[in-house]
Amino acid sequence: MQKKDAYWGWYVVAGAFFIVGINYGARYCFGVFLKPMGAEYGWSRSVISVAVSLAVFAYGVGGIVTGRLLDRMAPRWIMTIGATVAGVSLMLVRFVREPWQFYLFYGLLCGAGSSCLGVVVCSSSVGKWFVRKRGMAIGIASVGIGVGTMILAPLSGYIVKNYGWRDGFTFLGITTILIGVILSQIFMGKTRPEDYGLMPDGEVMPPECKTEPKAVMPTITSMGVVLGDRRYWILVFCFTVGIMAQMAAFVHQVAYAIDNRIGEIAAASSLGLIGVGSIGGKFFFGWLSDRLKDAKYSACLGFACMALGMFTLIHADTAGLLTIYAVLYGFGYGSLAPMMPYLLADRFGRYVLGRSYGLLTFFAAGLGGGLGPILCGYIYDHTGSYSWAWYLILSLLVFVSLLVLTVKPRDPALQG
Repeated sequence: MQKKDAYWGWYVVAGAFFIVGINYGARYCFGVFLKPMGAEYGWSRSVISVAVSLAVFAYGVGGIVTGRLLDRMAPRWIMTIGATVAGVSLMLVRFVREPWQFYLFYGLLCGAGSSCLGVVVCSSSVGKWFVRKRGMAIGIASVGIGVGTMILAPLSGYIVKNYGWRDGFTFLGITTILIGVILSQIFMGKTRPEDYGLMPDGEVMPPECKTEPKAVMPTITSMGVVLGDRRYWILVFCFTVGIMAQMAAFVHQVAYAIDNRIGEIAAASSLGLIGVGSIGGKFFFGWLSDRLKDAKYSACLGFACMALGMFTLIHADTAGLLTIYAVLYGFGYGSLAPMMPYLLADRFGRYVLGRSYGLLTFFAAGLGGGLGPILCGYIYDHTGSYSWAWYLILSLLVFVSLLVLTVKPRDPALQG
């Protein structure tokens, strides 16, 4: 008997795992650079946070472009170009002397490059290859974000402490180029299973579908239908709040912990612990979504875990409480990466997944993620404390954990 080849969708999962790992790990360890850059140049936290907000905004805008491209072509060259731009930009940060230079290299260029390696491209690529196992597949790929953060945050903290923040950015840039370019060329050269005589999840395409692949069940192929659906905008708002909360904590939690007299290494390691928690969260929420009648209940649980973690952070004045916060918050934030593409594909189908996810990412990451860090920096600079910022984020997380439950189910007649 001839041995059946491994389903290519799992190779796409493997490539996405490592690519999002280096991309998000490099971005989410920014907190370890905040205080040393501020100390050297005398920049306030709100001034430095503008660069992060610009990066997230550029990432969001890039998501619209990459989402449209992904519905028409394989992700290989999108990722290769993005890895090169992001990596070179990170290396150029070592030469900045003025805030505008930092905003250009880290904010605009690195943010735009990172969008080509982000979840819009990676998770959408994975989502196109699966239906029954979509949650599991996206969850496994998304675990790479947590692994990358877990590894790069303490490693960057060590480099910054012993060699300086400039060498830290150079290390991140070189690593982004090597991993992003090589793996995208190896694993991300195919589009979707129907183009290769397969059905999602590795099933063999029926003969009648090879001539009329979209004739079996109706599909949504127009973004106009998506944009006119109230469910889409509820999801946009919920995940915009989630990403805003995520980025605010990622950028400011290390400085907040040090202000509370927690040691620098322990504070920096909290970013890695969020990565540890998110590993379990991404896998768990992806797995759970495949088994629930409606994945919105997974999203509700994820937002609730983030809210509980934020409540813990407000009271975290010891390394022990900071650890509990990081694991709880990380576990809850781990739901965001698998839940966004899962709910979009479930409600609107795979044929508009790149475009619908790209536009959602513009709002969630570009606007919400950009607002979070700068809002926290502004509140800190004007009050001398993060308390009001944390309470605001806590309230919003509780609200969206309830709001997401109002999203109505998909039309059962639509193809997944």
